[in-house]
Amino acid sequence: MNARSEFLPLSNGGAVVWPEVPVRPIESLVEHTAAALGTGARLCAWFGVPEGGGVSVVAVLAYDAEGRLGVARSAPVRGGYPALTPRQTQAHLFERELGEQHGLEPRGHPWLKPVRRARNGAPLHGEFFRVAGAEVHEVAVGPVHAGIIEPGHFRFQCAGEEVLHLEIALGYQHRGIEEALPGGPHRATAAQMETVAGDTTVGHATAYAMVMEGLAGVEAPLRAQWLRALALELERLANHTGDLGALANDVAFLPTSAACGRIRGDFLNLTALICGNRFGRRLVRPGGCAFDLEPDRAQRLLTGVARAMDDLEHAAAWFWDSATVRARFESVGAVSDREARELGLVGPAARACGLVRDVRYDHPAGWHRLAQVPVAVWPGGDVLARARVRWLEIQRAVEFLREQVPAGPEGPLLEPPPPPAGERLAVALVEGWRGEICHVAVTDAAGRFRRYKIVDPSFHNWTGLALALRGTAISDFPVCNKSFNLSYCGADL
Repeated sequence: MNARSEFLPLSNGGAVVWPEVPVRPIESLVEHTAAALGTGARLCAWFGVPEGGGVSVVAVLAYDAEGRLGVARSAPVRGGYPALTPRQTQAHLFERELGEQHGLEPRGHPWLKPVRRARNGAPLHGEFFRVAGAEVHEVAVGPVHAGIIEPGHFRFQCAGEEVLHLEIALGYQHRGIEEALPGGPHRATAAQMETVAGDTTVGHATAYAMVMEGLAGVEAPLRAQWLRALALELERLANHTGDLGALANDVAFLPTSAACGRIRGDFLNLTALICGNRFGRRLVRPGGCAFDLEPDRAQRLLTGVARAMDDLEHAAAWFWDSATVRARFESVGAVSDREARELGLVGPAARACGLVRDVRYDHPAGWHRLAQVPVAVWPGGDVLARARVRWLEIQRAVEFLREQVPAGPEGPLLEPPPPPAGERLAVALVEGWRGEICHVAVTDAAGRFRRYKIVDPSFHNWTGLALALRGTAISDFPVCNKSFNLSYCGADL
């Protein structure tokens, strides 16, 4: 069976005619998807579109080695279908979400529990997996935490200090973004996209802009593509710097913690230099960018990057030279490369397991087709590897900015696209600082959104955090959690 031929090919940022998307019986779609994932494809999205009195299940796959995507859908399903998860673990959270949102039961799923909401509409607090044993005890953490952080619930099954199993429950940040999008785009849609995960404003706004451009059959001007790439790397710099500081704080290494907190602000201020907002709001728009980077501000940007990086290199040197830091990071919270593949991990979490997985390299779009960033990979899969990947990405982001800021092309910056075409499906992937962001839009005959699906990288990686805790001491949870630094609200749409 050639599973790949069962999926309609398209490129990153491209669109296809919805009626031309291959339709299969749900059993056949599960079979072909499992076969494709078994031969190296990845599951980017698995979601439902109400249709014909039932729900059409849509599969979006990424063929990284070939640099292309594939899409197929089922005939309308009612009731249930044979689960994909027992054959491909990376589908487990997608199928739980599908059951929650559309009432479809993936029969044979090993732990079919709602992702966000209990049946009464409250945040998820249902039955948790339990480990039996006379000396096994349960530790509940959250959803309210001792800090200004987002709410999430962590249920540990422990034998003494050793974590046997961790189950993570989200649902406390639910804002109904996906429910608000059908019938759009609305006047509020762009602002909603920028706040899917507030620390990934540029990443999600870029994915949305690419979807809108794909639906209209146009591309953003080259200068806008260049500016979007710069803003994405500034967003990466600020967040990775903050994460290094937070990791230092979790092991009480205060010099690096204090320095990174300030330097993160310096990088955020450079984004504000471009558009007036430290998180990049109002910068990226369908059809281009709303702000430009004139030569004098471009020079100020380069000067600011150089100054901040000089300070950061000193702070990082203290960090990496500390034997106590290394002792707290090495062999803690390890995930193997095999486990990372099975779970479908993305971003630094995947690259810290030795996987060469980066949208900018595998599925380049926009300016990254002309100027790529080398993929930062580190073996080991532990806290140290995840910290090292962040440091490598900081260095490469700075080098990218030094090379690309002076190389900006001339030309227009914003050319608003025509209205979206009707009966289309568009897919956009963006390598945000946490990893792969996936946006998928399906339009009706009038060009309005029938369904808009958002997959934040955190959605792929929460199970990786749970797996990383197995066999570790419960006291290692804070540093493991920070080494992933996943978004609660980004996975809770």
